Amino acid sequence: MKAVGALTFGGPDVLRVVDVPEPHAGPEEVRIRVHAAAVNPADTLMRAGLTPLPGVRPPYIPGQDAAGVVDEIGEGAVTDLRIGDRVMAMVMPNGPSGGAYAEYVVLPASWVTRAPTGTSHAEAATLPMNGLTALLTLDLLDLSAGQTLAVTGAAGGFGGYTVQLAKAEGLRVVADASPADEELVRSLGADIVVARGDDVGARIRQAVPEGVDGLADGALIGAPVVGAVRDGGGVAALRGTGPFGAPDRGITFHTVYVPDYRGRRDKLDQLRRLADAHAVTLRVAATFAAEQAPEAHRLLEAGGTRGRLVLEF
Repeated sequence: MKAVGALTFGGPDVLRVVDVPEPHAGPEEVRIRVHAAAVNPADTLMRAGLTPLPGVRPPYIPGQDAAGVVDEIGEGAVTDLRIGDRVMAMVMPNGPSGGAYAEYVVLPASWVTRAPTGTSHAEAATLPMNGLTALLTLDLLDLSAGQTLAVTGAAGGFGGYTVQLAKAEGLRVVADASPADEELVRSLGADIVVARGDDVGARIRQAVPEGVDGLADGALIGAPVVGAVRDGGGVAALRGTGPFGAPDRGITFHTVYVPDYRGRRDKLDQLRRLADAHAVTLRVAATFAAEQAPEAHRLLEAGGTRGRLVLEF
């Protein structure tokens, strides 16, 4: 089958179309004929050799988001899915079969759920990994309706979903944005928008003098944002930004590790229902043929992309 992978680590040009054995659904598994795979920052880290891949042999196939159609269901799979159903899934590319940049992926049945109603494959592919990361962030912070959440990197894929999911939970949201992104971030539901930058923590504290109850650091700023959080609050940080915290102020630090939600079909279904209700917006910035994967990676690494770039198979 056709896949996109790298025989060695490096820049975008190491990505190429490769022919790899076609996988088939085993017991309790589902096979997806992939039509779309979102391109995420984690994919560029894997391609560059910055992600541990113990025991994985080349070609290294990135991709954590897949959308397509069920075309095989293994014996004993506990699922209500049927052949031909349109589905989405989060994929872990550090296994021997690689990630979602491929014509077919095989996953445990619990990792796969229906795509949101009326969405294209490209739109559905933007939701699983970033949506699950945002849900996990909110679950870790465990705020109650009426409390205040700050989000950095609010115009990005993770940040945008975090803003919208927080609003769906009844939270007040303070978010950052560049002047060009302010309208977008407000449209996602942010109640207060402050200018982005390394000193955004001070601007959040100025907007909310008592301090926010929780902060989701999608911009990977790190320790400088802690000042925006009230005593006893919480900070949830993605890769490369921790651990840090302020134990003397009772601030709790949470590391957001999205593989903790692999196999959580209940969470994927929650995202699907929210998309069906138009509580979250599926943003596709551009689509590319599989052969154009190097171009998609270069564009993502150049920065400024709003929405997800998607490879189509």
